[in-house]
Amino acid sequence: MTKKLTGDNIFKVLAAVMAASAAVILIINAYILITGSTLILQQEGINFLIGKNWNPVIGRESFGVLPFVMGTLVTSSIALLIGVPLSLGIAIFLVEMAPKAVKVPISYLVELLAAVPSVIFGLWGLFILRFWVQNYVETPLNTYLGWFPLFSGTPLGLDFFTAGIILAIMIIPTVASVSREVLTAVPDSIREGAYSIGATKWEVIRHWVLSYGRSGIFGAVILGLGRAVGETMAVTMVIGNAPNAMPTSLFSPGQTLPSLIANGFLEAPTPLEKSAYIGAGLVLLLISLIINIVAHVMVTRVLKVKGGAVE
Repeated sequence: MTKKLTGDNIFKVLAAVMAASAAVILIINAYILITGSTLILQQEGINFLIGKNWNPVIGRESFGVLPFVMGTLVTSSIALLIGVPLSLGIAIFLVEMAPKAVKVPISYLVELLAAVPSVIFGLWGLFILRFWVQNYVETPLNTYLGWFPLFSGTPLGLDFFTAGIILAIMIIPTVASVSREVLTAVPDSIREGAYSIGATKWEVIRHWVLSYGRSGIFGAVILGLGRAVGETMAVTMVIGNAPNAMPTSLFSPGQTLPSLIANGFLEAPTPLEKSAYIGAGLVLLLISLIINIVAHVMVTRVLKVKGGAVE
């Protein structure tokens, strides 16, 4: 017995096709990266992941992406440490405290940041922010805390720390906007119940509102982390692009996986070197997948079991 062709059935099929397209795109990307990096993986093996030397000189080729993986993780961590508290503060202010006359324009301004091209952030960081960071942050920290490895080296303003600050600014629109929507979705009955037992505004926000929406806020943080891990142009312009530099200090120049690919892929003279850059892209994809899988496990099995909002 054949089903009658109706608008509902057509819509279901189209929706299913659109949903499946995401999986298809991911599979195609993974296939291209895997086939393109086969040459370097066959030659280097596990050393491609744990090696610290990236030497493209013909005849002495050696490719290891560990410094760039560490650079990616360090800059993304700095971005989260700076950007998440700022984003959460913006979201709390807009939802819980701001008068309507202030809430609307600030919301538009925050969302407008997401529309600024990354190259603009990179130019601003290269010609303005780097000097502020060098003179007013890095130099004092290096002067008084230079004995600590994290703040050692020569402050130049083009380093992991400046790249992390740029990324923090770039993830604020994403994390703040999603967090704002999560906090807005918290039922007013939660707040009213808390106020009825004598809780202060700070206690209501901390113990009830944030607790109820913490799984959604965690999701917002992961979206911001995904943006930070994959950002290319702005980071390339302010990180210093020092080859094979492990991030032993926040004030040392280095590279991330995206900046490595952006700097060298088009100029790679040999198939082996091109395969190495494609392999770096494969590692970046794996890092992104691991982050999302861990986030999914955290949201579904940890945050929602121990408290907070339940879907």
